[in-house]
Amino acid sequence: MWVLIQSLLTKYALFKLLLKSLGSLAWLLPVAFLLKVVGLPILAVLAILALPVFIILAIVGLPIMFVLIAGVLLLVGFFALLSFGLLVLKIAIPVLLVYWLVRWWFRNGKTTSVDPTV
Repeated sequence: MWVLIQSLLTKYALFKLLLKSLGSLAWLLPVAFLLKVVGLPILAVLAILALPVFIILAIVGLPIMFVLIAGVLLLVGFFALLSFGLLVLKIAIPVLLVYWLVRWWFRNGKTTSVDPTV
């Protein structure tokens, strides 16, 4: 009986210690979910773009190592283009929004006097 109580208390203490140590990482959960939501579609797009090239290279009869190297290079290239495009969008969108806002501001500031009797 004493061994049963001791093992239950030990399991409880280990469980509590485990929860305490993992609880400090709980702030990373939203970041992980965000990366999962953003990263999985990007990976799907990259895989869809590279799949036809994998198939063509395999049909041609190239050794599997060349097929894998070519596929990896294509995936890296597509991912680099995607990353560069997102970087450009991060810079261009605020600039375009400011330009649009200034243009809208000055266009609404001007009043054209039109004679309604004409």
